[in-house]
Amino acid sequence: MAFIDCHFFSETLGVSASMYVILPQATSGQIGMESRMVGLKHPTLYLLHGLSDDHTIWMRRTSIERYAAQYGLAVVMPAVNRSFYTDMVQGYKYWTFISEELPAVARSFFPLSAEREDNFAAGLSMGGYGALKLALTYPDRFAAGASLSGVTDVAEMVTKRDPDEFTRVFGDLTQLAGSRNDLFRLAGDVAAEASDMPKLYQCCGTEDFLYEGNVRFRDHCRRLQLELTYEEEPGTHEWGYWDRKIQSVLAWLPIRQHESLSSGRDDT
Repeated sequence: MAFIDCHFFSETLGVSASMYVILPQATSGQIGMESRMVGLKHPTLYLLHGLSDDHTIWMRRTSIERYAAQYGLAVVMPAVNRSFYTDMVQGYKYWTFISEELPAVARSFFPLSAEREDNFAAGLSMGGYGALKLALTYPDRFAAGASLSGVTDVAEMVTKRDPDEFTRVFGDLTQLAGSRNDLFRLAGDVAAEASDMPKLYQCCGTEDFLYEGNVRFRDHCRRLQLELTYEEEPGTHEWGYWDRKIQSVLAWLPIRQHESLSSGRDDT
């Protein structure tokens, strides 16, 4: 895999932005790595960070580069601060950035596929919310979305956290439920309107403070008959759990089985 620390100017934000990118590289001489490429344009996972983190966190806390190598999968990890992947009422337009500008900019820099079947989103906590928001808002662009310990019931969550901060993000919090920032509303829209349903994955530890909200969203998706894979096990809101579960996400992703251009393993 190739690792790129990428800094670029965002026209949407009006400031410089940052992302980490890992790209497939078919190798035969790299000890301890099995790498492959499945096409000239790479399938891509947009991997999103949580509220207290930034674009570096997945590389610092997990072995995502090693995990992704065997799938021939590019991974784009952007920074969005504490925006909740939203066009903030008082702040920057991070939803427009993440959903519109970032994919276009990343594809202009790197050989990433623009086809729906090759694009996926995943994230943890706030990033789990962002990943499901991408997949449910744009089922025509994303084949799958995965949430690891995600904020799936955002309207309920903001009542328990700093209301001033989330008012700056979302505006009137009494209007959040049922809005375009509410995953429950977006899931209902997809069930009623979308011709191509995105595959959804959701997991949460049973001791996580977000567990009850995840159960509510799971049950909502099941009532709507969305294609949801749900997993739970003992666990809290921590990186040992997410390091394990991101491996489950990668194995679950519907990555198309192109003929591999080349691959190899050095068993020396």
